[in-house]
Amino acid sequence: MNTPDIKVFFSPLFCLLLLLAGCRSNNKNVSSEAIDSINLKKGDVVLCGPPDKEFGDVGFVTSCSEKVKKDFELAIALLHSFEYDEAEKVFAKIIAAEPECAMAYWGVAMSNYHPLWAPPTKPELEKGAKAVAIAQSITQKTKRESDYIDAIGSFYTNRDKTDHLTSATAFEKAMEQLQKKYPADKEAAIFYALALTAAASPTDKTFTKQKKAGAILNAFYAGQPNHPGVVHYIIHTFDSPELAELALPAARKYASVAPSSAHAQHMPSHIFTRLGLWDECIKSNLASVYAAQCYAQGAGIKGHWDEELHGLDYLLYAYLQSGQNEAAKKQWDYLKTINEVQPANFKVAYAFAAIPARYVLENKLWKEATALQEQTANFSWQHFPWQKAITHFARAMGLVNSGNTNSARTELKELQIIYDTLINQKDQYKASQVQIQLKTAEAWILFKEGKNNEALTLMEAAANMEDGIQKHPVTPGEIIPARELLGDMLLQMNQPAKAMQAYEANLKTHPNRFNGLYAAGLAAERCTNTVKAKFYYNKLLNSSSNAKSTRAESVAARLFLDKNK
Repeated sequence: MNTPDIKVFFSPLFCLLLLLAGCRSNNKNVSSEAIDSINLKKGDVVLCGPPDKEFGDVGFVTSCSEKVKKDFELAIALLHSFEYDEAEKVFAKIIAAEPECAMAYWGVAMSNYHPLWAPPTKPELEKGAKAVAIAQSITQKTKRESDYIDAIGSFYTNRDKTDHLTSATAFEKAMEQLQKKYPADKEAAIFYALALTAAASPTDKTFTKQKKAGAILNAFYAGQPNHPGVVHYIIHTFDSPELAELALPAARKYASVAPSSAHAQHMPSHIFTRLGLWDECIKSNLASVYAAQCYAQGAGIKGHWDEELHGLDYLLYAYLQSGQNEAAKKQWDYLKTINEVQPANFKVAYAFAAIPARYVLENKLWKEATALQEQTANFSWQHFPWQKAITHFARAMGLVNSGNTNSARTELKELQIIYDTLINQKDQYKASQVQIQLKTAEAWILFKEGKNNEALTLMEAAANMEDGIQKHPVTPGEIIPARELLGDMLLQMNQPAKAMQAYEANLKTHPNRFNGLYAAGLAAERCTNTVKAKFYYNKLLNSSSNAKSTRAESVAARLFLDKNK
């Protein structure tokens, strides 16, 4: 893939406007200099899947010539499956063939927004803004096309002065007006639904925008079951414990709608994870990882593609929840062999931090947790404080459970520094995630110091705070749910009845978690509630591959059930 020229991205936009000034009287001659200044990704589309390359069915009407119609619809299909680099390549091909096709520049701007992922980088924002400027300068376009271009332009307006959520909300409002203006335009409604989900607040537990988006998408689902945007966005829209069941049909459909998209192989696992369907989650991410490896090879990527590591995190999580420790450990061992990933972004850093932390904490390998280090790779951890906090949290939990509370407090100080950094960066969401870790780690330190009441108060505060914030789409779940850790604390305080309440509450939002099911059974057993203990132990063993699991918890559950037939 082409490496962006940072100098071009940081050049003032007035230079581009000067280039465009001569184009307004004759828009069929958009200058090659203006186009070159965008620094478009170019080349053959690289994707892995069936020989005929299936991406689903879309229909998008433009005033561009018939000769680019097929390519335009391919680009739209790629855009709907978040294959942003490949979509941009196709839009670039259209621009090369027909420089006056205004909507191709709109497509470039859309390819650099990538809602629901990390906010665009500064170079991506510059590229999107330049593409919008050219599109707006072309006079030979319909009013509908102008409205589409102005809508995405609202996202890039004042990009240096507004935060990402404000920009996303501006785009949502613009798409709302566009959808109202053109009620027969299905694509406008589908993109509006995506904009609603992208602009939803992570602390809104009423899911107002998601429900509105879901209603729009479900209205199209019956008539357009093979539209990649419809099935894909339903999954994102309902990606929460409270709504996930509504997305299960789409989750089981999406991979077959766009089998040539690596993201389409992975995305269903978001819903499978929410519902605790571990076998389906494993199958989805095995396909996703393979597709990502295939893409990296085909694209000539040096090292590994970021989507591979994203799939590995979900895969390891599912293996852990199904009691398959050996398979989970293989993922971590494989991760240790990786030292270069392209692009080296937020989800790469997250996977590097989360995979080892999950493995040691889920298995209560406290000594191993104390020794965790940030893996060396082709990026600086200083650029990813939220992800860096995961390692400090894992070390803190390892130290406190190894009896070394003084060293645990040192890790607590590191978490505080990271929290302050994120606050200074005005990243409230990630700061809140680190604050939950801070409260949790401090609560366990207090507990180990014998200050039970203070410990419980702080642990309950952490659990309540986590309950009020949605998880980030980059992760299959919290490293360890705070309410599950509250149950662990209560169980160690010999309060099994209260512990069981905590476990049961957590299982409602984290169904079929291995440790949650086992601990709920153990708490019930200590309450001499044999019926409930049998229920949770049976559920543990029947969840995915637990019947074959050799984990000590699975063995203990089988022994209890054998004795209480």
